[in-house]
Amino acid sequence: MKIIPFQYRAGDGFNLSPLPKLDHPEQLLLVFGSPRMDQEKAPFEALESAYPDAVILGCSTAGEILADSVYDDTLTISLVGFDSTRLALAHITLDEVEGDFAAGQALAEQLASEDLAGVYVLSDGLHVNGSELVRGLNETLGANTIVTGGLAGDGSDFGKTWVLHGSEVKDRQIVAVGFYGDRVDISHGSRGGWDPFGPMRKITRSENNLLFELDDQPALDLYKRYLGDRADELPGAGLLFPLAIRQRSDSEEYLVRTILAVDEDAQSVTFAGDIPEGAYAQLMKANFDRLVDGAEDAAIATGASKKSAPVLSLAVSCVGRRLVMGARIEEELEVTMDNLPEGSHQIGFYSYGELSPIGSARGETALHNQTMTLTVISEN
Repeated sequence: MKIIPFQYRAGDGFNLSPLPKLDHPEQLLLVFGSPRMDQEKAPFEALESAYPDAVILGCSTAGEILADSVYDDTLTISLVGFDSTRLALAHITLDEVEGDFAAGQALAEQLASEDLAGVYVLSDGLHVNGSELVRGLNETLGANTIVTGGLAGDGSDFGKTWVLHGSEVKDRQIVAVGFYGDRVDISHGSRGGWDPFGPMRKITRSENNLLFELDDQPALDLYKRYLGDRADELPGAGLLFPLAIRQRSDSEEYLVRTILAVDEDAQSVTFAGDIPEGAYAQLMKANFDRLVDGAEDAAIATGASKKSAPVLSLAVSCVGRRLVMGARIEEELEVTMDNLPEGSHQIGFYSYGELSPIGSARGETALHNQTMTLTVISEN
């Protein structure tokens, strides 16, 4: 397995010329880029021309990750050559299916096989309920296949995201790559670092990923009260206060949900995943050191530090973490790199949602928000 990272900037072109080549039988090209790059056809066509036999996929971001740095207005690319792993690409547009659960099923059916070891998914970030997407994936693939990935981003604008399939760049689509065989080693880790605060409130009215009422009060009013002068900056400012969702008020386990949109007329808040009616919600706030510790815990959970050979680390971190940490954001990338074997490469993006199993073992995938989620890939 060999990994070559490189970048593209409008006006400057690729930073490697000519484009690198590999002689590996199976090749993967991952591309993470600025939301505005959907207006640039030339670099995507150049990549498809240079790598006609590669599996090519990618998405827009709220920041591109390369090693321990964050970039904007680039295409950040990783060319990966596999010696003993078979790859397959699945693709679906939202217009082809009825609902996000069906989209997850359809993607999984394209990839399903007895020797499928893992799936990496990249989805439109604004028109997909991530909870339903992973429910469809889980039902078809079961718990023995590791499924990770993320939802495309658009900075803090929440206007439009894109997903890359070959050289086709557009919204309202989902792509996934499957890794096959017993020589590929895939591990994962996902951790947060946010602190719940304030009263726990019962979700008294919701529908899928739409939240209407907490404790019989309009949820949008609640957010506005906490945001104060920043209420006019919704939905972006809502990223500072995600929700911890518990099935029971006394449960220590919770999933984090972050805002995608607000509807003043309906007084509703749209989240990246399901907000189950009857469950309990509590606002969360950031603690800088705990966010960095969470990223380090995610890296430790992958077990990558115990490997002797270099690995590929795919990092998907939430846009909310970037907005909160500001100039300190690269600290979370530095600690993840510190827990990778020497010579390893890290690439990824800031997202509108992260896909990973809960905990460090194999198991059903969940949609996470406000986490650092890592997928570590190597060949034995």
